[in-house]
Amino acid sequence: MKDIPTLLSEYKAGAELLTAKVGSLPDDVVDKVPVPGKWSIRQVVCHIADFEIVAADRMKRILSDDNPTLLDGDPDLFVDALQYGHRQMESELNLISAIRTSVAQILSACDVEVFQRTGVHSTDGPMTLETVLERSVNHIPHHLAFIDEKLAALARLP
Repeated sequence: MKDIPTLLSEYKAGAELLTAKVGSLPDDVVDKVPVPGKWSIRQVVCHIADFEIVAADRMKRILSDDNPTLLDGDPDLFVDALQYGHRQMESELNLISAIRTSVAQILSACDVEVFQRTGVHSTDGPMTLETVLERSVNHIPHHLAFIDEKLAALARLP
């Protein structure tokens, strides 16, 4: 596991990485589904935005409550119910950036021992604040690989 300062640095940088990759793509590109059975780039960005909210809530609960329950969420249920096809990329990217900026300010002010506080994930069991932060740090790079796959597939289309 990476040390806390490294995790915080990578957490802060995540939104910029995503915006640099997709922020200037036109709507016709972000809405295409070049890989059958996979989400469009817009859907991926909306998923990231929604789970930034979830991750921020989990981290805040661990900070403020004793051993809180951290609810799981099914990303596939969010796609239609939360109108991924109708949401604006710029708004979603701004939301991701704002959440990360706010949460990073909170976490940067915490003593390192606080990162060992725990919550209980409804499917994965006990996890520390450090683990929730690390998962959040890894979430954007995980999806950037899928975005690269989509962009490569789009480049091969006639």
